[in-house]
Amino acid sequence: MTTSGLTRDHVVRFLMKADGQHGIQGIKKVLVTGGAGFFGGLLKRHCLDLGLEVVSLDLCEDEDHHPNLRSMRVDLVDPVALEPVFQSGGSFDAIFHCAAIMAHAVQDKNALWRCNVEGTRNIGLMAGKYDVPKIVFTSSNCLWGRGFGRPVTEEDEPAPIEIYGKSKVEGEKVLWEMRNGLDVVILRCPTIMDAGRLGLLTILFDFVREGRKVWVVGGGKNVYQFIYAPDLINACLKAAKYDGSEIFNIGSDHVKSFREVYEHVIREAGTKARIANFPRFLALPAMKLAYALKLSPLGPYQYKMIAEDFLFDTSKIKEKLGWKPTATNEEMLLKAYHYYAENFDEIHARKDVSSHRHPAKMGVIKLLKWIS
Repeated sequence: MTTSGLTRDHVVRFLMKADGQHGIQGIKKVLVTGGAGFFGGLLKRHCLDLGLEVVSLDLCEDEDHHPNLRSMRVDLVDPVALEPVFQSGGSFDAIFHCAAIMAHAVQDKNALWRCNVEGTRNIGLMAGKYDVPKIVFTSSNCLWGRGFGRPVTEEDEPAPIEIYGKSKVEGEKVLWEMRNGLDVVILRCPTIMDAGRLGLLTILFDFVREGRKVWVVGGGKNVYQFIYAPDLINACLKAAKYDGSEIFNIGSDHVKSFREVYEHVIREAGTKARIANFPRFLALPAMKLAYALKLSPLGPYQYKMIAEDFLFDTSKIKEKLGWKPTATNEEMLLKAYHYYAENFDEIHARKDVSSHRHPAKMGVIKLLKWIS
């Protein structure tokens, strides 16, 4: 880890500690789904640091070892496999449901739907059966495929345009219908960012690292929110102690344009990369065609939102949970870039890890990089 962000991380940890025993009084044992993934792994390790007993479920191998950690490779779609998780070792005080399959990570969209919807249903049913008092579900801003010209509120009706967003909407509905017998807190998250976040971001990072032209659409004047992983962890812990069921938007403050954020990363990275512009009327049809021909990992959500504004209104979570963000988009993205650049060889040698912990395939974008 680079020195960038360490001071801020210490501040976040201090705020968590200052919030009444980390804001998790009465919580001793938790279940984390997706615990071998990027965010689930960070949340899992933080819970262990706080002295909690953690059970981690994932389809991928969990590389972490700890006396208070029990890691299991379980398919959430299989209720028979889930039953022993809840039967053994006593009841959970909370479930952090972070597991999901991303659209760019699989060819089998039915597998994505089963995991994100039926897997979520199974977790909820098990929670009810075994009297787990709280589920905290990390949802997504992919519930929408366009900007509103204003910050999106919790009352705005979801309108997803691709299968991942549709699966997250359905997952929300599944859990929300269980709220009479189970406290459900849904956190609608934009892109989660920190050191170690890879996936589609590595396409951008490769352009920066190699000193290429970094392309923006329509001048890069649009704004798009991120959420810093430690800030989301803080929100998850607060949500675990929230009395009742609720839906909260979450995201960063003081959001700058894509151009400004990229310029900051390029400047701090010290490479020869520079910003270049794709006219919107050329870029969007080209990205749409490339995805339709299965030549690009950038799906409908990405090629829609890459040129639009999207911000969450986060006033509700600030008021009801006393939560606030601590990092800006440019700080988060730079931290993620430094991690990628400094661990490049190890990252590219990884196998059997979640989609956010290894580089995404570029497809036809590799041709764009060669001419940039």
